[in-house]
Amino acid sequence: MNQHKHLLQEVQWKDLVKLNRSDVINELLLSIPWLIVSLFCAFHEWYIVALFCSFMFFLTGLRQVHNAFHFALGIGRQQTHWVMFILSILMLGSMHAVQINHLRHHQHCMQDEDIEAKSAKMEWWKAFLFGPFFPLMLHKKAFEVGTVIQKKWMSAELLANIIVLIIVFTILDVTLLKYYVFTMLIGQCMTAFFAVWTVHHDTEDHIYMARTVVMSSSE
Repeated sequence: MNQHKHLLQEVQWKDLVKLNRSDVINELLLSIPWLIVSLFCAFHEWYIVALFCSFMFFLTGLRQVHNAFHFALGIGRQQTHWVMFILSILMLGSMHAVQINHLRHHQHCMQDEDIEAKSAKMEWWKAFLFGPFFPLMLHKKAFEVGTVIQKKWMSAELLANIIVLIIVFTILDVTLLKYYVFTMLIGQCMTAFFAVWTVHHDTEDHIYMARTVVMSSSE
C-alpha cells in the first residue's frame, strides 16, 4: 500500500487537454465507421474482414467509454451518461458498472480491492480463460458499492440488454443481428486479457503500474 503511494507520487502528469469541437465529434463518432463496415461485411458473409472490424469496433468502443468514465469526452456530464447508456446497448453490458470498477481501479490500482485488475496477476492463459467470469464480477461488485443513481443507470442498461437479446433471439430471425450479438459477447469475454492483462501484467513494482508509451521507451 505505502509502496504504491510512493510510486504514484513520482508520476509526472498534466491536466487533460481541453477538446475543441472537431475533437469532440471525433470522440463521439470514433467507433461508428468500424461498426458500419463490420455489419456491411457480415451481411455479405465476408466474415474474416467482418470479425476484424467487429474487434476494432469493440476496441474503439472501449476507448470511448474510458473517456466517458472520466467525463473527458468534451460534453456535459448528463450527455456523457447517455453516451455510456448507448454504448452499453451496442457493446452489451452496463458501462456504468464498468465505470465504477474502473474508478476503483485508479483508487486501488493493483491492490486487493481492484477487481478490474484481477486478471493482471494471472498467467496469460489463466487470464484468457477467466474472460467469461470477468464481466460478471464487475457487475456484481458495481451493484455492491454503487450509489442509488448508479444502480438505476446499471439496471436500465441491463434491462435494455435483455430487451435486445429477446428481440434478436425470439422475435426477429436475422442472422446479421445474431452475428453482432455473438461478437459483442465474445468481446466482453476477451476484455480481461486484452484490456487488462496485456496492460498491467508484471507491472506491480513499476512506477506507472501499466504499459505505456513512456514505459516502452524506457525498457
